[in-house]
Amino acid sequence: MPGLQGRGNGREDNHESFKSFLTGSSVREGYSFRLSAVFGFKSAVEAITVYDFNASMLHLISLYHERLTLNHNGLDRRLTSAHEGVIKQVMA
Repeated sequence: MPGLQGRGNGREDNHESFKSFLTGSSVREGYSFRLSAVFGFKSAVEAITVYDFNASMLHLISLYHERLTLNHNGLDRRLTSAHEGVIKQVMA
């Protein structure tokens, strides 16, 4: 909300939450998952991590998120962390 931004550097809206619009045959139609608070600053319920979101996006394009790695300085790095997973509730 522009009236709440104050005089700090940059914008303040949605700095602790994100929203995404998903479409496709594998995504539930007309489904809202984990609503944000009235002003959109924080999640109204338990938050979803970016790692969960990335794992879900990889699942939708038929990639197994635990096997997708990048070799960096001799270590295999993953886009998702060890404890994250696909958000099954948004899948059709």
